[in-house]
Amino acid sequence: MEYGLIVGERILIMFLILILGALCFLKGIITKDGTKQLSRLALNIVNPVLIFMSYQSEYDSRLISGLLWAFALSAISFALTIAAATLLIRQKNNDDCPVERFSVIYSNCAFMCMPLINGLYGSEGVLYLTAYLTVFNLLVWTHGLMTMKGERDFSSFAKALKSPSVIAVILGLICYLTQIRLPEIPAQAMEYIADMNTPLAMLIAGSTAAQSNILKSLKKIRIYYICFLKLILIPAAVFLIINLLPAPDTVKTTILVATGCPAATMGTMFAVTLDKNPQKCSEIFTATTLLSGISLPLLVCGAELLL
Repeated sequence: MEYGLIVGERILIMFLILILGALCFLKGIITKDGTKQLSRLALNIVNPVLIFMSYQSEYDSRLISGLLWAFALSAISFALTIAAATLLIRQKNNDDCPVERFSVIYSNCAFMCMPLINGLYGSEGVLYLTAYLTVFNLLVWTHGLMTMKGERDFSSFAKALKSPSVIAVILGLICYLTQIRLPEIPAQAMEYIADMNTPLAMLIAGSTAAQSNILKSLKKIRIYYICFLKLILIPAAVFLIINLLPAPDTVKTTILVATGCPAATMGTMFAVTLDKNPQKCSEIFTATTLLSGISLPLLVCGAELLL
């Protein structure tokens, strides 16, 4: 129950900042374009810096073993999630199938998960989460984009490899293995930037949520089905399977939280670009974000009982 309570407390804190972000949008302090600019700042600067700084620690062979397990469990998690989404969300007579499948498979792991894992396990947890983020970035620009387009196109794979988060993992891992440490002053500056992650992520989430009709979203039965798949059924099933493997408990819980996070905001960006019902994407994001305040603590409490 201890970690479940910690997650609950962290989510409550994050939701207070999320509400502030929504109020800022409603009052015009943060505009629609401002939300996009803040998202680019978080994805291209703040998140990569936090990832890189998680590798600025003393070498420990145990962490390397945990990191390898994190990569393996992340790959298993995505394979199971993609299979489940394909099986449970049918294409027939469903124009929103690409949007729903994408939303169920890809989570808001960078914005929502990173502050939660940082609160639970500190830099060690963030280190393991970088594995999930790396697999996420490789898949979202390839499989994710193809899912939203409804066609096969592997031309985006090179773009995935060039994403700031993947580059941060590579540079961070090199520095970790060679024990190259930043001087004190630059390191402190980077820590300050990394500390921006939680408040910035929640301001963005709040501003994004305020751009949709929340009450209208919560009246749709289909939304609850997608939320159930995204927040409860699939992450629970994934955890039950990966729990059979001899990976460290910290890694298993990290993958569980990453899998059980709300739908990715990137889905809305893809939907806008490809004309694939961005309103539906925004509704799923808002509903899953709100309901995750209940589902994530329950998932972590359940995991504690089984570990």
